[in-house]
Amino acid sequence: MSILSELSEEFGAAFVALGLDASDGEVAVSQRPELAQYQCNGALGAAKRAGRNPRELAEAVIAGLPDSSRFSDLSVAGPGFINITLADEVLASYVETIRTGDGVGVMPREAPARMIIDYGGPNVAKELHVGHLRPAVIGESLKRIMRALGNEVIGDVHLGDWGSPQGQLIAELEDRQPDLPYFDAANVGPYPVEPPVAMDDFNEMYPTASNRAATDEEFKERARQATAELQKRRPGYLALWQHFRDVSIDAIKAVYDELGVSFDLWHGESTIAELLDPLIERVLASGVARISEGAVVIDVALPDDKNEIPPLLMAKSDGATLYTTWDVATIQDRVDQFDVAAMIYIVDARQSLHFEQVFRAARRAGIVGEDVLLEHAGNGTVNGADGKPLKTRDGGTPLLRSLIDDAIDRAAQRLAENDLASEYSEEERSEIAHLVGLAALKYGDLQNHRASDYIFDLDRFVSFEGRTGPYLLYSAVRMKSILRKASEQGLTPGVLAPATGEFDRNLMLALLRLPEIVSRAAEHRAPNHIALYAYELAAEFSRFYEHCRILDESDGSTQASWLGLVELCLRQVTFLLDLLVMEVPERM
Repeated sequence: MSILSELSEEFGAAFVALGLDASDGEVAVSQRPELAQYQCNGALGAAKRAGRNPRELAEAVIAGLPDSSRFSDLSVAGPGFINITLADEVLASYVETIRTGDGVGVMPREAPARMIIDYGGPNVAKELHVGHLRPAVIGESLKRIMRALGNEVIGDVHLGDWGSPQGQLIAELEDRQPDLPYFDAANVGPYPVEPPVAMDDFNEMYPTASNRAATDEEFKERARQATAELQKRRPGYLALWQHFRDVSIDAIKAVYDELGVSFDLWHGESTIAELLDPLIERVLASGVARISEGAVVIDVALPDDKNEIPPLLMAKSDGATLYTTWDVATIQDRVDQFDVAAMIYIVDARQSLHFEQVFRAARRAGIVGEDVLLEHAGNGTVNGADGKPLKTRDGGTPLLRSLIDDAIDRAAQRLAENDLASEYSEEERSEIAHLVGLAALKYGDLQNHRASDYIFDLDRFVSFEGRTGPYLLYSAVRMKSILRKASEQGLTPGVLAPATGEFDRNLMLALLRLPEIVSRAAEHRAPNHIALYAYELAAEFSRFYEHCRILDESDGSTQASWLGLVELCLRQVTFLLDLLVMEVPERM
């Protein structure tokens, strides 16, 4: 149990003893740290409901606490705020319990859930671009946060691999290499093991085929026919599609792997392709769907909607399915295959209407019950200095691979400018630059609220000062250095003693905040809470380090206690950075 939970339970019991609600006893970190460490504000609301004087009620709550000796101050301020300050011995004891425990103070939830987080969304034959950065790092971070709380989390990339672009690529490749065996309808295999295309080929073929389909009616029809035959499992087209998919996944995984992003499932539209026709037949037969001008639609509007919610289109008049169809079928597949309690989608916030329609349709069709959470945790965009989505100099969409390379190059420059790692081998300097560059890129994204747009400013991101990834890595490396030097001097971390002053006391208080921060980040699907707290903890450590000369301290018990604080702080910061998908180098 965290310190806030324990204090809230204790104060809640005091309120209950007075005939009031336990919720009135909720304790929070004080908004006025110069006055108190914690505060309880429930007396004001409780007094109003009970028709009592709030200050007198607050005094009665304090009097009803079982052991006031645990506090150095319990006082009533203003109209009835209860200020709470722990005795230094009690504060040290709380932190010591965490230090000697197995973890960092985060307790798994009593009722963990099985959930799927959908946070990828790449497409076959297309390189990852800047638009894939936010869902990738936010989703990966959220997955780790949820797992830290004991949940069973399945990460699904949700690959776009079964639509009209596949037919366009097949038609384009046939024009370029008509003699390939995949295009002979009489040939049922076996087919070549080596793929006839590489990712570089796709970079040129994909836009060419897309443009041709938009301007050339004959090509558009051939591509449409190829798509239809692929979806009917024509052997040659299916084998060619499998090459497209394998080549794409290898390229996509290489970028995700470098970012530290991984998925448990590489499912895509093709995974649920065979569910589409039975699903459409089922919703029509049940009366959930209706025919409108030849198309199949499901009405999803509700009487109390403030904005118009159009019907969800399940099938066009020509029988073609759409993303909406696939997403409803995907929900069915996830319920059937994994029996999850929640599905959380980290997808561009501009898709909010799409997901509202899909979720309502899935519930109307009886595919998923009200007991299963369906949530679109939308993400904002990465923008340039002009406030518009980031573009390259020629107006194109930057590739994610290029952003990573730029960040690593800029990190190497900044390391050199700060004379960091200069005495190490070239290989180690390169590895440090790699970790610093990735930390800069990811923290630059994750420090912003998930739903917010932000300005991409690589020069600011790679700084070793302020709220940046490099600053956090440097802070953790400094903690490692202190512990390493202590070990070389034969010194070891010891039992935490009561604080000697404000700096070790404030660091102890900061270390106790971690459980609530992780819970808040999970509840709001917002890793920026982790990012801000990691910075605040690192900054608090910096103040402690500046004023408490750890390795020069002459008192052995104080020195051992301070080293214990460094040890726990390093453990917590490393944990937080892992939640932010960041890895700490050994030295810098």
